[in-house]
Amino acid sequence: MSVAIYVEGGGNSRHLKADCRRAFSTFLENAGLKGRMPRIVACGSRNNAFDQFQTRLTKAADKKSILLLVDSEGPISPATKPWSHLEKRDPWKCPPGAGDDNVHLMVQCMESWFLADKECLEEHFGPKFRRASLPANPKIEDVPKSDVMSGLKSATKACKSGYSKGSHSFRILAKVDPQKVKAASLYADRLIETVSARSKAR
Repeated sequence: MSVAIYVEGGGNSRHLKADCRRAFSTFLENAGLKGRMPRIVACGSRNNAFDQFQTRLTKAADKKSILLLVDSEGPISPATKPWSHLEKRDPWKCPPGAGDDNVHLMVQCMESWFLADKECLEEHFGPKFRRASLPANPKIEDVPKSDVMSGLKSATKACKSGYSKGSHSFRILAKVDPQKVKAASLYADRLIETVSARSKAR
């Protein structure tokens, strides 16, 4: 089965969308999916990601192979299903033919994953990086998005290049250790395991 993941990210720039595709591909390859990689479709905004996901879903013979990946933008209680969360927040209804296994969330945002590998951040930003400024909670999915972003901004304030979204964030995503991210994020683990189970060797 050939899996396609419709990802929030990349803005309206072809260059950034290419960076987004490469970063997620590298992250998943490093997670152990080399030789059975999914196709990454960088969609820009979350609404565009949902729209493109829905369109492809209607045309797919195997709907289990079409996945959506977006930020949760907030906390998710253990009892809340992904589509229930998105219907309440956005609001998006689960499309016909889709189930909860078709949708995956970065909780609470992509940058939350970076908190699982602070050593990578230190190496990336250099000696002036202030690790102590990052949120200390090891349960990264519980850290509010605002705290994640303000922590990254504060931690990199003295660095030659402070944290910024876009190509900068994608360079970091390509470097973080997926095993550390899986251990710290149930939803990241769920994504990797789903893609692994649905992808066949090529």
